[in-house]
Amino acid sequence: MAKWLTQEWMDASLALAADQPEIPGATARIQYVVTGGPDGDVSYYWAVEDGHLRENRLGVLDNAEVTLTETYEDAQAMQKGELDMNAAFFQGRIKVDGDVAKLMSLLPITMSPDFARFQQAVQDMTEY
Repeated sequence: MAKWLTQEWMDASLALAADQPEIPGATARIQYVVTGGPDGDVSYYWAVEDGHLRENRLGVLDNAEVTLTETYEDAQAMQKGELDMNAAFFQGRIKVDGDVAKLMSLLPITMSPDFARFQQAVQDMTEY
């Protein structure tokens, strides 16, 4: 088990994502900001290339194409599968800055059965 929003958790998630299928054009550099957590705000980023998660690290990505800001409660609910991330986006519960088209290029990933299996594997190894 890896504690949620730690680098250990990021590394384990990256390993679990290794078998995700290629989705040409699903490419973006995303900065996440999770606000109001018990240890303060947490920033981390993902680099996705053609549907593959290539990098995810704690910290700030200087050349992020899109930044997603969400509350700790909403981020945790999405991670647990209690809040659909697409619904949260369309409900305005996720603040989006930057290239929204880049974010939309990732929707085929988030709506796939492969991603659902990945999310479940991450959930199974996550300690909150």
